[in-house]
Amino acid sequence: MNTEQVPQDQQEQQGQQPQQLQQAQQGRLFGVGLGPGDPSLMTVRAVEVIAAADVIAYHSARHGRSIARSIAAAHLRADHIEEPLVYPVTTETTDHPGGYRGALDDFYEEAAARLAAHLDAGRTVAVLAEGDPLFYGSYQHMHKRLADRYPTEVIPGVTSVSAAAARLGEPLVEAEEVLTILPGTLPEEELAARLAATDSAVVMKLGRTFGKVRGALDRAGRLDEARYVERATMEGERTGRLADVDPESVPYFSVAVLPSRVAPLTGGPAPEPSADPARGEVVVVGTGPAGPLWLTPETRGALAAADDLVGYTTYLDRVPRRPGQLRHGSDNRVESERAEFALQLAQRGRRVAVVSGGDPGVFAMATAVLEVASQDAYADVPVRVLPGVTAANAAAARAGAPLGHDYATLSLSDRLKPWEVIAERLAAAASADLVLALYNPGSRSRTWQVGKARELLLEHRAPDTPVVLARDVGGPEESIRIVRLADLDPSEVDMRTLLIVGSSQTEVVRRGDGEQVVWTPRRYPEA
Repeated sequence: MNTEQVPQDQQEQQGQQPQQLQQAQQGRLFGVGLGPGDPSLMTVRAVEVIAAADVIAYHSARHGRSIARSIAAAHLRADHIEEPLVYPVTTETTDHPGGYRGALDDFYEEAAARLAAHLDAGRTVAVLAEGDPLFYGSYQHMHKRLADRYPTEVIPGVTSVSAAAARLGEPLVEAEEVLTILPGTLPEEELAARLAATDSAVVMKLGRTFGKVRGALDRAGRLDEARYVERATMEGERTGRLADVDPESVPYFSVAVLPSRVAPLTGGPAPEPSADPARGEVVVVGTGPAGPLWLTPETRGALAAADDLVGYTTYLDRVPRRPGQLRHGSDNRVESERAEFALQLAQRGRRVAVVSGGDPGVFAMATAVLEVASQDAYADVPVRVLPGVTAANAAAARAGAPLGHDYATLSLSDRLKPWEVIAERLAAAASADLVLALYNPGSRSRTWQVGKARELLLEHRAPDTPVVLARDVGGPEESIRIVRLADLDPSEVDMRTLLIVGSSQTEVVRRGDGEQVVWTPRRYPEA
């Protein structure tokens, strides 16, 4: 038929036919989660997809054996086209010019091309994956290369994390607890920080990383809590205390588990901690200037592990509540009594966290605790001090970098030292041209100190010296203002304010977005 005699709409339909035919012939890709190993834990959907697929693909090492294939073996047909995707390397070295990563990238590209050839031929391809396909699974490398080109469905599977918890018979997380999942390939220090900061955790990919993971759990103070699960739901399954496991016996298919810290399966409340005095300790922690964003991982871990929290009620309110943990709040003016109470609790075998604002060693609770702990009655109680973000550093960061050179930190409160001492130190620091971070500048009952400090400072500093007024840093009413020293108004300063007074070298710059930043050069002019 002459195409010139065919109506235009029919010509367009005819022109579309080859593309439509190609789309109709295009196959479908499935990422099939098989669960942790027991074939009976495969989902009904996974079994259906395998049964209907034309091509079954699975990863394996060079020995050719595939755990994924063995899980699904009962559902494979004689007429299935099998595509074993054999890794060129696993843990050994390679002479590939791109190294280990380059060898794997080339392998994934080649494997994806093989599967794409089946999909282009209209075949349905099921890629088998232990556990869940998108959870530390090899399938995801195929998914990233093919899912945008072909119709794709991912069949979720039971992960090794869920299987491990089930085989241990211990809850992973409860209530507001947080679960952290980590690869054992991380550096030991990173593992320790994350293990200290979380409630519950699972560390994957043990095997040759086991010694490092064990060390991280020990450094985080959580080795006694840790459980070990090997080949969960599979033949050769093993569970127990991780501390008791021989490192030489650990295979890749094993995980470390830190179960829930909430009450164990006793049918009642959590048991009282041991009264063994050797167990007791006092850890003095800083919460930073405000809420959880300012906590260090080490501090989070200490707060979570404590039996008792002791501190000024305002600071205790920043710490999340945990089942079974006791809180002992008090007024802000009974530091010595608070410290002694914490040490007495530790003598009874309690793990006590004394909660302080900012950094516990900067005008805070660490000094009070150590002063009492130095008495003979408490000389045997272990005391640790964990650093926190102090108000001066937090305020400086918000303003720019005013503490970029030498600086001095002073408290303007004359409750614990006479004003004469404060004035002498102010004058000395100002005459030395140090930047000053001034804590406790004023309160309802202390209203004249800021004005007097301004007078003293103007004897040594130019009137236009920048002063940062940082109020409620990190809190809901945060404000950062920059004023001239001569214009510092004492009425604008309260107990939630910290002052940073610049040196002769401190600069104030208004950037392109209109924001003012303050910074002190690291190099002095005479240098």
